Amino acid sequence: MMDQASKRNKGDRPFYQPKENIPTSAEIVNNARQSIGRSELQAVQTKRPYTPRDGRRSLFGPASTRNPDTRPPSAFSLTSRHFDGVDSRPASGTKLSPLPHRPSCTSMINEEQTPRLPTEPDVEVLLPPKPPTDPNKATRKVPRARVIHSNSVDGSSPDSLGINKSGSLTDLSGSSRQTDGNTTDSTRRTHSGPKDRTPIPKEERGEGDGKEMPPRAPSQASVRSPPRSASSREVESRVSSGGTNRTSSAGSTGRAGSAGKRDAEESQEETMFYTQNIAPRLEELALLGKKREGDKLCECADNLYKLLQKENLLGKSCKQRSTILKSVFKLLDLEEPKVLLRVARLILSFRVSGNNLLNVCKLVFKVSRNEKNDPEFLRGNILELLSKTLSCTDHTSSCEALIYCVGAIKFLTGNTTIVKQLVKENCIEGLGQLLDGINKTNRENGKVNEQLGHILVQLTATLRNLADANSSRDKFLSCHIVEGLCTVVDMYALDGDLMLNISRIFSKITLHTDCCTVLADQPSSYKSFINLLNKHLQKSDMVVRVCFVLGNITAKNDEARVRLYQENKAFDVLLSVLKLYLEMDIKAQGKEEKSEEGERGNKLNKREDVMIKVVRVIANLSINETVGPLIASNAQCIDLLLSILEYKEISASEELVLNTVATINNLSYYSVKTSMITQHQMRVIEALLKLVLANNMEGMIESSRVFGNLTRQKAVRDFLVQHKVDQMMVTMLDSGNREVVYISCGVLINFMVDEEKRSALKKEGGVKKLIEVLRDFGRSDWELASLVCQILWNYSGKITSTNACFGEQEAQDLLDLLIEYTDQDSALDSSFKDEETDEEMKKYYYETWREFYPVAEQLLHRLETHQSDFEPLENPGAP
Repeated sequence: MMDQASKRNKGDRPFYQPKENIPTSAEIVNNARQSIGRSELQAVQTKRPYTPRDGRRSLFGPASTRNPDTRPPSAFSLTSRHFDGVDSRPASGTKLSPLPHRPSCTSMINEEQTPRLPTEPDVEVLLPPKPPTDPNKATRKVPRARVIHSNSVDGSSPDSLGINKSGSLTDLSGSSRQTDGNTTDSTRRTHSGPKDRTPIPKEERGEGDGKEMPPRAPSQASVRSPPRSASSREVESRVSSGGTNRTSSAGSTGRAGSAGKRDAEESQEETMFYTQNIAPRLEELALLGKKREGDKLCECADNLYKLLQKENLLGKSCKQRSTILKSVFKLLDLEEPKVLLRVARLILSFRVSGNNLLNVCKLVFKVSRNEKNDPEFLRGNILELLSKTLSCTDHTSSCEALIYCVGAIKFLTGNTTIVKQLVKENCIEGLGQLLDGINKTNRENGKVNEQLGHILVQLTATLRNLADANSSRDKFLSCHIVEGLCTVVDMYALDGDLMLNISRIFSKITLHTDCCTVLADQPSSYKSFINLLNKHLQKSDMVVRVCFVLGNITAKNDEARVRLYQENKAFDVLLSVLKLYLEMDIKAQGKEEKSEEGERGNKLNKREDVMIKVVRVIANLSINETVGPLIASNAQCIDLLLSILEYKEISASEELVLNTVATINNLSYYSVKTSMITQHQMRVIEALLKLVLANNMEGMIESSRVFGNLTRQKAVRDFLVQHKVDQMMVTMLDSGNREVVYISCGVLINFMVDEEKRSALKKEGGVKKLIEVLRDFGRSDWELASLVCQILWNYSGKITSTNACFGEQEAQDLLDLLIEYTDQDSALDSSFKDEETDEEMKKYYYETWREFYPVAEQLLHRLETHQSDFEPLENPGAP
């Protein structure tokens, strides 16, 4: 009898109390249970912030914070006169910039006293004479030399003239020319013709007897014109207008003026080919342009392009380049987009630079502003030329041109079909090279360049759209776009437009693990993101995306969780963001209730979206076993989370409330003495009860997770039983959902520790439901089967009779199941009979069954021991 009493007393111990010198089933499965609990610490997921596509195509947009006075305009006028051709002239009255060389004051005369003389754009400029060798000789005052801009095709200065270090004039051959000390250079008109030019007499050029001529009056000053070759005159007969001979555009010498040297090198065969093949097409283009026959003109332009491409005459090597471009420029006054794009294609293919590159980029930008013109960009190879322009253009000397070029590509990336084509044409590679070049320039200069920042705004907006393409992610990684953007964040942190674009890019690409890994590995990324939150705290559009990116990085990378939390003041900044937007939302509630429903919804969503993203970061950080206890001990953090639950209704703010509960669940896992969750556990329970009673299944599930951790405290169990939460958990066993059943079992295990709460399980039909769960889920989920056995073990702590404790039928069903499940062959036979089950899954089934076995075997032993129908006497030793 004493042995029976002893067994009975040992059986009276709660499940969590160990036996003396004998490992209990709880100890055996302790590690398994910890791993189960650890799996409940899950990263919180959320939707990417939605950004509606702006239908208006503008360079910077109405919401831009950039100074309108320092940024290029989105609207401008553009005609053929803006392009520099071999026969074009500057507009009348244009003020020309002076040479950087400035003579000394003693060698200058009053500019107002110098009469203007006609000049030639390519004439030799007479400079101040050299000082006399004799110090007794007086130095003549001569007027200041001026630069006459040569309107070449690329807008650059003629290569044939330059000033060397000594101040002398350098010709095409590189030799220096010294002006006669007795001649003067007058201020000259920008427009001149052959009739205006006055040749310098032989005597004045110092040729003849070699005697020094007396100085002439300023009015007698003249300029010298270069000799004109026969080939130059022949070319002049083929052009339709002009009369000036100048260096051609884009760095290659034309067929007029100083281009005579290149003309002389042109072979007779090349001249014949031009005359017979190219010139007729140029004439046809001009004729069709006058008639404004768009379709025929496009066909003719395409034929010309194919001919030039076939003969390898595109680029800067074509000797007739300037003449062809001059003819093409005349078509730019037409209004048809398809014609303008054909013309732009020809201009870009010749690799123009300077003013012409700027204007052709403006032309493409102008056409691309209207989305109706998008189909025209899919014809020909204009997209390929634009992509090449990105990598072949110097961003320092052609900054404005690149702004319009990248701006045009940005507009085109609003079209999904064009996006795919741009990716094929290596547009991302071109943008990557441009990004690297700008970063390198800024590093070398030691400061950021505002104009380069304008390029970056267009570049990042373009990358934002390209990031949506399926094939773009690999190129983003291979071209080191992520690293380049991180550098920009460090340099341009105060540029709101630029940072918003970059945050949008990161919010897209960090949806993928490989991009998250690259970004997380950047040394300065965490510091940069926290810095952005600090500097742009009030800009919800940026804050919500930065927090979303941080949430993506910390979702799967445990090292990232530690690095972010350890970043100086990082967690304090996150809490300040959460506090600010919660306070803003509370203050705005009364006002919004009086507003229209649509407006209220939009404003509310922005503030809530920020809070959702910040709470998600906190939830992900708390998964780390080192960081989690520290966050759980942060009083301000717990107070803010509970304030959200107390203030927000799940019916109106479901995602925010559920994410907050999930965060509290992660933090409640850590049973540390300093845990604010434990210290405020009753406040937590009261807030969660509101969700349970709200008839929201997801809210009930998330709340039950927290109950599973907090019911380790008896005060919590008592409070929940008063509100019939134990009955709710029994009801949830019928859900059929493995996750819901699993959570319910976790809570019921703790409830069964208290003897006074055990009877409710049988009264509510819980025993029968648990046996059904064991039957339905046992063979496929041995972990859940272990939880069921643990509940029944705790429930039967005061067992005297199996039938009395469980019920006669329930006891028999339970015995049968335990006998079957504790037999390895029988238990695992059904798990392994599926031919599709791989070896890894079979191993998993076997390992989890081994963890289930000791719990089930011990429960089976208890049932068999108390299977007798006879109940023991209360006082067996009494007389």
